[in-house]
Amino acid sequence: MYAEERQQAMVQLVTDHRRISVAVLAEQYGVTTETVRRDLSQLERLGLIRRVHGGAVPAGALSSIESDLGERASTNTDLKDAIARAALGQLPPDGSTILLDAGSTTVRFAAAIPHERHLIAFTHAVPVAVQLTTHPRVELHLLPGRVRTTTHAAVGADTVAALHQLRADTVFLGTNALSTTHGLSTPDADEAATKRALVASARRVVVLADSSKVGTESALRFADLEDVDCLVTDNGISPEDVRDLESLDIEVVVA
Repeated sequence: MYAEERQQAMVQLVTDHRRISVAVLAEQYGVTTETVRRDLSQLERLGLIRRVHGGAVPAGALSSIESDLGERASTNTDLKDAIARAALGQLPPDGSTILLDAGSTTVRFAAAIPHERHLIAFTHAVPVAVQLTTHPRVELHLLPGRVRTTTHAAVGADTVAALHQLRADTVFLGTNALSTTHGLSTPDADEAATKRALVASARRVVVLADSSKVGTESALRFADLEDVDCLVTDNGISPEDVRDLESLDIEVVVA
């Protein structure tokens, strides 16, 4: 099957099923997930589908789709574990202050922090805090706010106000989507406001995101790529995306 035929068939499948994953498309057409992501990027540029985390929806679908933490925690688990381990190299020196965002990958990152590391950690994410409560040398601070059932993370005016009082050395940030045209984005307004405050409160911004999020966009931008110092991702990212990001002076670490 030629690429054009495959892409036309993909559009029809997405239309019929309303939402379909990269893995299902790769199996359906006997190609790699990287090939599927390139196809979907091309189809999105043509306005035929809309890329979302892990797959695609019809072009007319609302862009506010947001999976809950349990669903995301069981997706791409091996990749997220590899990203978490690779991100340990971005930890600042002992005694430094770090911010940890909500997300299934940041939870894994928190669990992977070596027990000999002495750090001051602030987080608004309950699952991240749970991981760090047993860490013998981490001074843990849990930020206030309303806890969302979708992400198990505190958001709202109290969370943002608390973050405005902080100055951290490094923030380890999650994102629903990342693109060169729309920056970092998420579907929820409260999440966007909290992530925006996280970025503003740190000297260095490290984004932890699997490659399925690269080249996708969600409704609400919370940071420009110029705000990002480092992206830690997996080897599913295309060489073209790496070059585009590095041209913006972003360090790309491939797990």
